[in-house]
Amino acid sequence: MSTGKRRVFSREFKLSAVKRMMAGEGATALSGELGLTATHLYKWCMHFRRGGPEALRPACRPTKAVAKAMRVADLATARKRIGDLERKVGQQQVELDFFRQALRQVGGARQPSDRSGAPASTRSSRR
Repeated sequence: MSTGKRRVFSREFKLSAVKRMMAGEGATALSGELGLTATHLYKWCMHFRRGGPEALRPACRPTKAVAKAMRVADLATARKRIGDLERKVGQQQVELDFFRQALRQVGGARQPSDRSGAPASTRSSRR
């Protein structure tokens, strides 16, 4: 069904479609009515959410400023996520060390003796 030519949609056309999607119209029905794929609609909505109407340039190419702002925002989000994950790993390491130590203490205290009446073995000097 493809003619081999790319269709170029104006910003106004894209903005109108995005507004209709955000108002609750279904992507499948709207894409059929407008003669394009639902994927186009979802991409336009994503661009609109990230950069507003300026991001809806023809051929879905955001301006350099919008593209840079999107990269900066993505980078800031990624750095925050990395920091959160590093804190979580650190917290888990502290908990793991605590439980290892507790297990050593419980294991040392519970070692039965081989003979009756003999004292239980003492804790190992190794840590």
